[in-house]
Amino acid sequence: MTETEERNEIAVVGAGLAGCLLACFLARRGYPVALYERRPDPRTGTAERGRSINLALSERGLDALRRIGLDEQVLADGLPMRGRMIHPVDGEAQFQSYSASGDRAINSISRGALNNALLDAATSLPGVRVAFDHRLVGLDATSGEMTFETPQGTVAAAASVVLGADGAGSAVRGQLLAYGLLTESVDFLDYGYKELTIPPLGGEFALDPQALHIWPRGTSMMIALPNPDRSFTCTLFWPTHGTASFASLGSPAAIERHFAEHYPDLPPLAPGLVDDYQHNPVGVLGTVRCTPWQAYGKVGLLGDAAHAIVPFYGQGANCAFEDVVELDRCLDECADDWSEALPLFQQRRQENAEAIAQMALANFVEMRDKVASPLFQAGRKVEHALERLLPGRYVSRYELVSFSTTPYAQVRRRVRRQHRMLGAVAAGAAALLAGAVGLTISRGRRR
Repeated sequence: MTETEERNEIAVVGAGLAGCLLACFLARRGYPVALYERRPDPRTGTAERGRSINLALSERGLDALRRIGLDEQVLADGLPMRGRMIHPVDGEAQFQSYSASGDRAINSISRGALNNALLDAATSLPGVRVAFDHRLVGLDATSGEMTFETPQGTVAAAASVVLGADGAGSAVRGQLLAYGLLTESVDFLDYGYKELTIPPLGGEFALDPQALHIWPRGTSMMIALPNPDRSFTCTLFWPTHGTASFASLGSPAAIERHFAEHYPDLPPLAPGLVDDYQHNPVGVLGTVRCTPWQAYGKVGLLGDAAHAIVPFYGQGANCAFEDVVELDRCLDECADDWSEALPLFQQRRQENAEAIAQMALANFVEMRDKVASPLFQAGRKVEHALERLLPGRYVSRYELVSFSTTPYAQVRRRVRRQHRMLGAVAAGAAALLAGAVGLTISRGRRR
């Protein structure tokens, strides 16, 4: 490739989920695309132990995949989950449907398999090339010139536009920050995550595969998502410090005692529990915010690189995929003028990214503390009853987030209006009831 051809390329830094999808959309628009990835080709290696975090793919992500004809292929390896299965310390597990009708589902998808499918789709398109083992260490935002460290040494490259789709620890964002071109904040939770595995039991699923399983324990929790090989990937979300943290369990005996006491149904199903606990890493959880998301109309950020969120609404990948769709719309509206499209993209998406960041944090409290509460469960039944009674007029937050493409900020505003309406109706009903009771008492006294 000549230097001129290279400079006309769109560089996408990060060949993860968002980067590969973005390459597909850009190639469809006729752009030559260079994908740069710091890792080796994931299709030829083995996944890092304990780093999968299965995806819950829902309507926003599926909408993006439909646009490039990849939805059916991806769903063929997915497992639909129609609700939550709540596992108390004592007693039977209880199922809570995600939708009022009971027929809507989010889909458990292997992150690695989805990444490979998107990478295959991107590299099969004309004009797309990929360079693995390229770690970005230098970026001139005014010229699009980049420097990468590779196993063969330092490599220079250039592009007409550079797009950072390289995750929460984005090197592109880091370069913009180093030159004072943006500000950022990273708010870490005092929680981490660790993965465990429930293998197939007698060749079959050990738990109901049509549910996302939750073990809510107040200050901590565990979830489990089904896999096509009939195993479950479990993820512990525990505090990082204190007496009930990951660091508080050291010996195999202590690990076994803790799970026998707090997750008593798990040890019989997870023969590798102690080994997984001792050897799988603890990941960090946090929210990344930055502004602006672009510099000079030539360098842009999207997905986790611009707005990483915690995983408790299952919207990280879905939100990033929606970013790609919105950027594509902005390019349409701006006649492919990147200096107009990138600022417009931030204007359209930043409020929505903040809305889902806040909803994801709130959903952690719900999953960890509330789902086992009889009061919460009664509230969900009331919500579902209202959805059936007022179809299209009353829709729960979960349905709007997971089963529609309503912008996240609009979801928050609509849910607040619905709650105010219900509050007013409840207050009116209470006033009428109080008036009726008062009238009955008054008549009784006159008699």
